[in-house]
Amino acid sequence: MSERPVRDSGLVDLDAFRALRTARGERVLAEVSAWGTGGASLLATVSVLRRSYPADLVAAAVTQVRLRDRGRAKFGPDAARMFFTPDGVEQATRTAVAAHRARRYADASRAPGRALDRVLDLCCGIGGDLIALARAGVTVQGLDHDPVTVEVARANAEVLGLADRVSVECGDVQRVELAGWPAAFCDPGRRGNGRRVFDPAAYSPPFDFLPVLAAAVPLTGAKVAPGIPHSLVPAGAEAEWVSDAGEVKEAALWWGGLATARRRATLLPGGHTITDTGAIAATGPVGGYLVEPDGAVIRAGLVAEVAVTIGGRLIDPTIAYLTTDGPVRTPFATMYAVTDVLPFSLKRLRELLRRRGIGTVTVKKRGSAVDPVLLRRELRLSGDGHATVVLTRVAGAPTALLVEPIGRRA
Repeated sequence: MSERPVRDSGLVDLDAFRALRTARGERVLAEVSAWGTGGASLLATVSVLRRSYPADLVAAAVTQVRLRDRGRAKFGPDAARMFFTPDGVEQATRTAVAAHRARRYADASRAPGRALDRVLDLCCGIGGDLIALARAGVTVQGLDHDPVTVEVARANAEVLGLADRVSVECGDVQRVELAGWPAAFCDPGRRGNGRRVFDPAAYSPPFDFLPVLAAAVPLTGAKVAPGIPHSLVPAGAEAEWVSDAGEVKEAALWWGGLATARRRATLLPGGHTITDTGAIAATGPVGGYLVEPDGAVIRAGLVAEVAVTIGGRLIDPTIAYLTTDGPVRTPFATMYAVTDVLPFSLKRLRELLRRRGIGTVTVKKRGSAVDPVLLRRELRLSGDGHATVVLTRVAGAPTALLVEPIGRRA
């Protein structure tokens, strides 16, 4: 008899999840973790465990252990105890970002005459923000439309020792009674049929629900996609883009006492933040150093603000690269020492790299139509050295820069 296929489509229903929460389910989870779910060991794991446990329970445990492995990138060690759904682990807020947002609520609550003892978390999902808010010391009421997700969020609060500060209910977030709530956070669904949703109008609830929520609750925040156009940011709201370890992870909108700027970029783990000041950056020739702003700075449209703080200038008015004549210290950008600047020409670039004994190149581009993969192939290099090549525009002209990474100087 052939083995039944192992399901990896997520928790199918409440019964499947509740079975994992029993003593027997916990034993199966522990055994699956011990045996492993890698390609080589999976069939052996399933075969052995199905001799002692129902096939559906084993399949649910295998799926859950795999989801925990994926969740580790966002939740660190907590993931080993937590529960997930496929969509939930994709959309959940990573611990570092959720903790940053929870601090914003905590800071706002310290304003004179304002006490924050509870937060309404709409579309709470598996509980990423619930956990961070509860750990910040506030009571959190979560609400989600999916019964399985609600059970998962409750379980996560319990296994992390936060059940006394968290309650989660199933319901329609657009029909919840908002009167009397001092603070709210909403993370609209941005996935459908396993795929990301990029159109804010297709969020669940739709984007236009967020200003309604903000009008009813004094302290309101909402998670949105990092690609949200600036033109969609509602009047009176602050838009914040957050990067973690140099990668743009999320964006959020803030209203009321949580909105202290129009646009903001925040860089984790350091917590460095910069806001819009209306700065205007000068444009000029490439100096001794190339400055590449963090992605959150670029998404927030705050390149000019960084230029002013470091005394830098744009190399092109339409390109998010800055330059300085000397080394500078800033957490908001990565620095490169410029060794060569030449008008882009495949022949000239190839000759220069060959003279330097360069065999491999890292190609960075901004404002260039050149395909880095094709470029590396056409360069036909064979040396032992390595170089970083930046393809961009300088004062409108296609240009190649050879640079040496220096890193961030906080």
